[in-house]
Amino acid sequence: MLTRFAPSPTGYLHLGHAHAAAQAFGFGPCLLRIEDIDKTRCRPEYRTAIYQDLDWLGFDWPIPVRIQSQHRGAYLDVIDNLKERGLLYRCFKTRAQLQDAPPAPLPEAEIQTRLENKEPFAWRLSIEKCQARVKSTLTYEDTEQDKTVDLSQLDDIVVGRKDIGTSYHIAVTHDDMIQNITHVVRGADFIDQTPYHVLIQHLMGWPTPIYHHHALLLRDDGEKLSKRHSDTTIRSLRENSLTARQVLDMSAP
Repeated sequence: MLTRFAPSPTGYLHLGHAHAAAQAFGFGPCLLRIEDIDKTRCRPEYRTAIYQDLDWLGFDWPIPVRIQSQHRGAYLDVIDNLKERGLLYRCFKTRAQLQDAPPAPLPEAEIQTRLENKEPFAWRLSIEKCQARVKSTLTYEDTEQDKTVDLSQLDDIVVGRKDIGTSYHIAVTHDDMIQNITHVVRGADFIDQTPYHVLIQHLMGWPTPIYHHHALLLRDDGEKLSKRHSDTTIRSLRENSLTARQVLDMSAP
């Protein structure tokens, strides 16, 4: 058994992260991974703070830590593989345009015109093309019950972003494979992404881990704790003389 805890260094860890770390490190042998492919939001000081906070909380992990930004080429190779097999298409739409109509492949002539005009585009996974490659339904093991993925209910997700060339979906599935992760322990807010990860694993011939989606630590208003809301950070709690045990007890649901 092997799992991982994989925070993004886009801010200081808060009580929700303490809860998630306790779930992952308490599940079994656990690796630490830094998911920092988004270079516009990730900062080195936050990565350092992650190490400090987790160490202070009493968690141990093998060295070296996998830093995703150091492996961008491997993720682009996966995208090239899917591209060569005809499973991706260029999407030139902005977020505002996607609110009016779902993404769809364009005629080749229009694609060439847009490329000549140097319009930015993302690479999307064509669910229609995927259905010709794998079964219409896929199954995967969850710690509570076996789950089924119905491809007809999935959307054409972005696997290669306009700005960084890859995406979370590609990076996380590749790293779970390369690090031999057998159990993915993460928050229930990721459960809607799991079907896409299972699909990518099937397309690439990678093993599918067993998934466990734990409950989230919520604010008083029912919203999940987040960096965006500047919720109480582990760093500030430590500076206010709380002990690691007290912080972990506060993070328990």
